[in-house]
Amino acid sequence: MAFKKKLEEKILDVDASMQGTLSFKDAVNLRINGKFEGTLETKGNLTIGPTAVVTADINGDNIIIGGRVRGRITARERLTILPAAMVEGDIFPAKLNIAEGAILEGRCCMLHDFLNAEELARYLEVDLNSIMEWANSGKVPGHKEGDAWKFERKAIDSWVGSGKIDK
Repeated sequence: MAFKKKLEEKILDVDASMQGTLSFKDAVNLRINGKFEGTLETKGNLTIGPTAVVTADINGDNIIIGGRVRGRITARERLTILPAAMVEGDIFPAKLNIAEGAILEGRCCMLHDFLNAEELARYLEVDLNSIMEWANSGKVPGHKEGDAWKFERKAIDSWVGSGKIDK
């Protein structure tokens, strides 16, 4: 008889006013219902509730916004903006769902499976010279096609997650 071990869901529900940096290495289900200012680096699911007011740069896997958010948002898997949501800032989703009634003021640039050097520099928020130096030295995972470098986004995410990046 085989037993399957059910992984416990890691849930964090924040209904308070916070400032700073929240960073998670393991996947969690994070829900923010209050006020947050700073930086959010999440894996798993991030939900910004309908009463939340967030001013932050957000990097995550699956992000659902129901409240007010101001900042740069990168969703490695999916970004969903619900009907009552208001988003001000640039968004970088792999997949995007904006419900009727939602407000988005900013720029949207869809993430692709492969990035060129300029896109990778924007994605990692580093200068292009660093990307080229890393690519030419073999530090960053990528391959050259003719004169241009190509970087697989999933390989870059794993590389960043391993802590090998040195900004």
